[in-house]
Amino acid sequence: MFQTVAIFLSAISLIFFSSISYANQNCVVFLMHGKWGMPDSKFLKVLSDKIETICIINKPEMPWSRNKNYNQTYESLLQELKIKSDSYRKQGVRKVIFAGHSFGANASMAYQAYIGDADALVAIAPGHAPYYMYYTYGAVPGHAAIVDNAKKNIDSGKPETLMKFTDLNTGVKKDFEIRADVLFSYYNPDGLGHMQKTAREFKKPVPFLYIEGERDQIKVGKNYAFDKTPNHTLSKYQTVVADHVMTPEVSSDLVIEWLNKVIK
Repeated sequence: MFQTVAIFLSAISLIFFSSISYANQNCVVFLMHGKWGMPDSKFLKVLSDKIETICIINKPEMPWSRNKNYNQTYESLLQELKIKSDSYRKQGVRKVIFAGHSFGANASMAYQAYIGDADALVAIAPGHAPYYMYYTYGAVPGHAAIVDNAKKNIDSGKPETLMKFTDLNTGVKKDFEIRADVLFSYYNPDGLGHMQKTAREFKKPVPFLYIEGERDQIKVGKNYAFDKTPNHTLSKYQTVVADHVMTPEVSSDLVIEWLNKVIK
């Protein structure tokens, strides 16, 4: 009899807790990893653990992870993030924040330009530079021609055509073979990956924290993109003493201090 009652109470408890909304949670942070990384990256652990003390945290595996190897277009990714964001809002979450490191930081800016409903953004050591790769001769030999051919395949009704290209990540090169439409979505020099463009196209002003490491070899300064975003009183550009991979950990307390101002 006792066992039967215990099983019954456990079942009721499971139903109850599975139906609880996020109404008691003030915020969710989508924390997006960098190029060829993973959601459980050791470089994001300190930051992730601290964010989890004040917000729900969602760590999606991005299309540029070492497992997915660019398996969908940038536009498709952003639409998926929108669906996930809406789901949290429907369950009572008040503020949805997009944060990222390197390529993930690029994605936070692309989201606000393409979708535009984020409540705040955090860009840490922003990376991915399709404009540079396309127009800087010798950065990746033959890259511009490959991007142009990807566009031709799309215009010819052959977006599924597989194309080989060499990717660039903080000076490291790696070869891939992906669909033409996917390649163009990320490497169009004037597309969603170009942060100067997306910065100008934010659909509304939101608090924006932009952090760079002083020892980061791809540091570009506040004039590159941050100063091009719409003004907001809580927006802030900050540098920390760190290289590219350590910037999330070194800046973690700064991020938490800023988030607490945004979510209050």
